Amino acid sequence: MFTVISVLIVVAAILLILVVLIQNPKGGGIASNFSAGNNIMGVKRTTDFIEKLTWGLAIVIIVLTLSSNAFVSTATSDEAPESIMQDQVDDAPEAPVQAPATQMPGTQAPE
Repeated sequence: MFTVISVLIVVAAILLILVVLIQNPKGGGIASNFSAGNNIMGVKRTTDFIEKLTWGLAIVIIVLTLSSNAFVSTATSDEAPESIMQDQVDDAPEAPVQAPATQMPGTQAPE
């Protein structure tokens, strides 16, 4: 189910990108491509529709993102590690510890 929600989030995000690209920052947008005699919906209705679509897609993405949290498997038992990296770090052999050198190689001790 998590995969289905993730795919829906990606599709909604792509649609939101396309809808934002259709908009014109000065208010023309998709309606500016039509001539005055060819208005079916009208300029105001077209911009209202695109604005409502933008808000609707943003809300859909937020709701799907928050609902995806319910389908993420959370393992709290001792059998499953908290993270794969932490499990690998715990199982890794320890490196041998070397004693620090008392003098730098190539130098002589003061006499």
